[in-house]
Amino acid sequence: MSEFRAERLAVLIKEELGQILQKELKDPRIGFASITNVRVSRDLSHARVFVSVFGEKSQQETTMEGLERAKGFIRTELGKRIRLRHTPEIHFSIDDSLEEGAKVISLINQIQKEGRDD
Repeated sequence: MSEFRAERLAVLIKEELGQILQKELKDPRIGFASITNVRVSRDLSHARVFVSVFGEKSQQETTMEGLERAKGFIRTELGKRIRLRHTPEIHFSIDDSLEEGAKVISLINQIQKEGRDD
């Protein structure tokens, strides 16, 4: 399979999953979550979905549990929206890059502040 095709499919899955999370999924466990990235395997059989969850660690865990429980529904909805012979198996992963970025910015600001105080 073409690498380009996997990338196109990843973009399409990301868009559709975003809509499914916003409009279709009614699970109260799923808090403020957004799809940050999707990586599809070369053979198009697996999709790793990176999810950013706003909130504390417990809220993140609860949201991930809700997504895992809704995996079948989500995959079925994807299958309806994306015309493929086989819908990829979905694997959710927490994406904490936004938190890490906020920590780095905070440290930079702290260093700059300390530099001004000297």
